[in-house]
Amino acid sequence: MACIICKVDKLSKEFPSVTVSEDCNHPPLACLRCVVSHVEKNKSCPHPNCEQRVDPGCETVQWFKAILNEMFKEYKATVTPLYSLGSGNDVIHVTVLNGESATIPYSSNMTVANLKDHIHIKLKVSTDKQKLLFEGKELPAYLPNGQNSKLGELDVKPNSTIYLVILLYAIPDAFEDVVFDLHWGYPYKRRRDYLDASCLIYDGMSFCSVVDYSSTRFQGIHHSGDIMNDHLRQGHHIINVNLKQIPSKVTHLFFTLSAWNSPDISRYPNPSLRFYEAKNKNKDLCKTTFTHARHSQAVVMCSVSRSTNGKWQIFESGKLSAGNAYNYSSLQKTVKELIKSGF
Repeated sequence: MACIICKVDKLSKEFPSVTVSEDCNHPPLACLRCVVSHVEKNKSCPHPNCEQRVDPGCETVQWFKAILNEMFKEYKATVTPLYSLGSGNDVIHVTVLNGESATIPYSSNMTVANLKDHIHIKLKVSTDKQKLLFEGKELPAYLPNGQNSKLGELDVKPNSTIYLVILLYAIPDAFEDVVFDLHWGYPYKRRRDYLDASCLIYDGMSFCSVVDYSSTRFQGIHHSGDIMNDHLRQGHHIINVNLKQIPSKVTHLFFTLSAWNSPDISRYPNPSLRFYEAKNKNKDLCKTTFTHARHSQAVVMCSVSRSTNGKWQIFESGKLSAGNAYNYSSLQKTVKELIKSGF
């Protein structure tokens, strides 16, 4: 097939499998080399009838560069020895916010892609669901020149701690309404008590508002308030979120659970939590558990966050916290730390 830019017949592997932007509405008909060259020069898609702007530093362009690098790699005549794994004490500590962790042998020559493979083996999290944070920034898979990034090049030293954030679900554009649905039982010997589901709303690092049992509305978000059944000794909270109506400045929705009168979450029997699309109640958007939070006053369950390209994604948290719906200050501090760390 001939490239529509350079007009040269090329192998199918020399063409990208996807368009350079998710917003492009045409097949990828320009070869990888022409796409990268055009974007770096013009900051736009190379297709003649497409006007999409493209950042040369975006992940897709870096991926295309990496493919070209591997495809047309130049090999030197000298023999390069295999990198050393260092001493047996040189490791990387990988920590998940819900308390899970793993140690992985360290090498400065280990690529981020290699590290993700190790994490997949140890923690059973697929590589495409992993977001790795180090000193408040995400570890990039590729360098600006398109080469695979290595831990040493990213200044990751032996015995460093890397935080793993797990992408639970990338919400398609077609989705509009999602539902956060919580049930719980009354604590033993108490007539009533509340396990509160709340949504904390942020613009970057700045707290905007909270939607909960008493403040039930924010643009695009509605809380049911307390739905209590004293006969069955059950409580119920529903938070409906219309993603199309959320103000453009909002970047994060953090969903939290907190104990009201009881000292911790363990006092509420048979809690259940679901997160689903309103039109399809039988399909959970994410699998969230909070058994590790039983002896905590509150837990940040997950976030629905807007990525740089405007797409909504659900990330697992599980971060324990103090605070509750009577006083959110401790929860706000916990969420601010999560955002500051790159969550």
